[in-house]
Amino acid sequence: MRLVCLDLEGVLIPEIWIAFAQATGLSALRRTTRDEPDYDALMRFRIAVLKEEGFKLKDITQVIRTLEPLEGAVQFIKSLREKTELIILSDTYEEFARPLMAALGYPTLFCNSLVLAPDGSISNYRLRQKDGKRQAVKALQSLNMEIFAAGDSFNDLAMIREADAGCLFRAPQAIRESCPDIPWVDHYDALLARIEAFIGL
Repeated sequence: MRLVCLDLEGVLIPEIWIAFAQATGLSALRRTTRDEPDYDALMRFRIAVLKEEGFKLKDITQVIRTLEPLEGAVQFIKSLREKTELIILSDTYEEFARPLMAALGYPTLFCNSLVLAPDGSISNYRLRQKDGKRQAVKALQSLNMEIFAAGDSFNDLAMIREADAGCLFRAPQAIRESCPDIPWVDHYDALLARIEAFIGL
């Protein structure tokens, strides 16, 4: 059996931290995994900024509720799920992703979770599993699944390379240039065509 594993932010929905940065004017929070390979350092920095500025989870979810899937994403998922199974592998948090899952048709989502202080502020984060995207692909392969993976950030590279096939999707030029072994596409039609070729359609 063949299935598809996709990243979430930047692939199907807007980058949540960038949206929050735009809404609050905190330009420091525009930095994402497209810019920073060290996920732990990035999250420690984000949590420190939120604490310093006094923002809580409810402030972020208010912004998330204003977001919609990227243009073409809903139709892409519909077309994809008519052909094969889909699992979203994301380093986002269930508390962030929940409001957007309905708009995407409730695909299966593997992600992380937040640790909240009694006042609703974000005090820490909890990984579902270290190196979770790559480990999920390996686990699915152990069930005799063949995996196509796609994403746009540094934290997607191990997942894509572990998969049986895959590509970058709308990745920054710096990531494309640093990964000449990984093909890239910029449009859903092109991504769907690669997936169709993988599954033999």
